[in-house]
Order: sequence, then C-alpha cells, then structure tokens
Amino acid sequence: MTVYNESFRLLRKLYEFIIKVPKSEYDSVLQSKKCGKSIPANIAEGFAKRSSEKEFKWFLKIALGSCDELITHLRAITVAVPRLHNEAKELADDYKVLSKRINALHAVWKSGKF
Repeated sequence: MTVYNESFRLLRKLYEFIIKVPKSEYDSVLQSKKCGKSIPANIAEGFAKRSSEKEFKWFLKIALGSCDELITHLRAITVAVPRLHNEAKELADDYKVLSKRINALHAVWKSGKF
C-alpha cells in the first residue's frame, strides 16, 4: 500500500531530522517520534481489519490526526530552533502530502474493492 510505504519513508527522514534537534527540545522530539511511528502503525492495524470498512476508516482517521499533530510539532521546533526551519518545513510539507493521500484513501475505500 502506497501510503504505508510512504509513511515509513518519511519516518526514516523524521529520525534523520530529529537527531539534529537539541536536547533542550526533548519534549518535541519525543512527541514527534510518537506521531511518526503512529502513522504506519495505524495504517497497518486498519489494513489488517479491512474487511470492516468502518474500522479501517477509523484507523486511517487516527493516522491522519497523527500526521497533523506531527506537522504542529515540526512547526514548534522551528520556533525553538530557527536554524532547522528549512528542513522542518520540507518535512512538514512531505507530511502534508501524506495526509492528503491518507484522506484520499479514506474517501475511496470500500471493503473488498481495493
């Protein structure tokens, strides 16, 4: 599934980014990691329950919420660490694209039709 693979690609990119964030921003790093890991985990859990359209869509909504939360944490990091602004913005933009793809999958999903 494309959104799942993309979420893992971005997770690797997120880990490469957060290594550069100072320890003083530990809370933002911790929350970013949690959100980043939550996205593919919820897509996978939902896909395992894809025979139920309602359940699968529920997990996609959770993944979507994690994307949006992660974007917020990336923005907060740019406020605290201005030198990381460009990298954080690029990563946030990538997560916005993923968010749109998850939303599109949510809109077209029909049990047994995908």
